[in-house]
Amino acid sequence: MENITDVHITSLKQSKYLTAHSLHYVQSEKKKVCDCVTEHSDVSILLFNSSRNVFIFVKQFRPAVYLYNSSTEVLGENEVVNTLRHPGSLGVTIELCAGLVDRDEPLADIARAEVLEECGYLVPEGSLRKITSCRNGSSITGALVTLFYAQVTDEMKVSQGGGLEEEGELIEVVELPVGQALDLIYDESVNREATLLLALQWFFSEIWPVLKKTNISGNLL
Repeated sequence: MENITDVHITSLKQSKYLTAHSLHYVQSEKKKVCDCVTEHSDVSILLFNSSRNVFIFVKQFRPAVYLYNSSTEVLGENEVVNTLRHPGSLGVTIELCAGLVDRDEPLADIARAEVLEECGYLVPEGSLRKITSCRNGSSITGALVTLFYAQVTDEMKVSQGGGLEEEGELIEVVELPVGQALDLIYDESVNREATLLLALQWFFSEIWPVLKKTNISGNLL
């Protein structure tokens, strides 16, 4: 995953995921221009495996994160990045299972499909719990993210996950015990998104106190 080579930058001319715009408007009698990008909304799912009290996250390489973390080296068009100085690990993230809302289906159905593709769990219909919806990248995209929660068990694991190979996805399923997930909220050495932090904060506020009372294993962490 972290072994990347021949890294270079070109100008974005066309994309099936993004469309760039310059939005012109008048605000309080002042003319303004703002550069924006439209993109699909998405769903993100916080998964907790109650069989072993571990969270199920995904690990993957994100080019945008890599570009940001490598930005100390100013690059020209098609100039090759020195990957010895800027290794691929700079772009590796820990994330919630997630996917684009790119078809006209109920959000819960899209979320269930993403869980199966990325993490290998078959979540029963009606078992997803909506946490909330919020905006992602309000200064540039304004896209809507809908957060779900699902409690799964080892019996629901039907495949290894890892994403769709035909779409070029390279995803590693990561399991974190409760204590490590709690530490992850404030671990700035790890690339993670705000939605993951929000979902974990919600879990430890709304779900974890109930699980601690009902779990009889005696070893929750």
